[in-house]
Amino acid sequence: MNVPEGVKRNAAQVYALLADAEAKAHGKPVDEVHFHEVGNMDAVADIVGVCLLMEKLAPEKVVVSPVRIGSGFVRCAHGVLPVPAPATAYLIQEMPVYAGEIKGEMCTPTGAALLKHFASEYGDMPQMTVEKIGVGMGKKDFGAVNCLRAFLGESIEDSGANERIFELSCNLDDMTGEDIAFAAEKLLEEGALDAFTQPVQMKKGRPGVMLTCLCHEGERDKFAVLMLLHTSSFGVRCKLCERYALDREWESKTTRYGEVRVKSAKGFGVSKQKPEYEDVRNAAVKAGVPLSNVRKEI
Repeated sequence: MNVPEGVKRNAAQVYALLADAEAKAHGKPVDEVHFHEVGNMDAVADIVGVCLLMEKLAPEKVVVSPVRIGSGFVRCAHGVLPVPAPATAYLIQEMPVYAGEIKGEMCTPTGAALLKHFASEYGDMPQMTVEKIGVGMGKKDFGAVNCLRAFLGESIEDSGANERIFELSCNLDDMTGEDIAFAAEKLLEEGALDAFTQPVQMKKGRPGVMLTCLCHEGERDKFAVLMLLHTSSFGVRCKLCERYALDREWESKTTRYGEVRVKSAKGFGVSKQKPEYEDVRNAAVKAGVPLSNVRKEI
């Protein structure tokens, strides 16, 4: 069967995820990996079929609920192994998962790789007008309905806000300024939308610092753990926020001082531009001119 190039590309990327997971599970280079269950024609049909479906649907966003992986043991090419199987365990890293009460394998390496490749974010179902529902029924009897459901629809804008993010915070009164700055830097390096501090007064009149991290919905667990790891706090507060976010894009502009990236943003009847500070700074230092000269040139 001939399929579009986009389908082939997505299928190859899914198999690349599987190969990497198998390589880690076996402690071998990727080019020495031998596929077992995921190499048979059923798995190929599953992966290519899902990639073809996603090509035809072309969703703007894919939201995946926390993944039930099951518990107990599973029989595979290497014998009887604990759930999740080794390859699945590597693939579900950084994904929100839970075991559930059912004994058995609820998420296979193939399923985990497809979710990891196509998921835009993880979390509860967003507000949406459902147009179509897909249901996949499993063959095993777990004592509960063995099915996977997918909902296709249009998102509902219930307010002017167009994004949902999480705000994580903790209060600190026993860390140095250097250590708090290091923690904030790590959060930004790991992809936080923002990380900042505010002075607060804590119990017993102690002056303290509140460290706050903003992140996407599907990354709250990741950043909560990072905050616990890099601070002295015993707990992290978490709250869901809505925000008004302009659509952003980058472009590069040529000036007499060199190339400077400029961020453009539009939305809600607002349009604005801002040159990237580091590019402006580097150009100014290199040319020996004030920052204002570079900005004026842009």
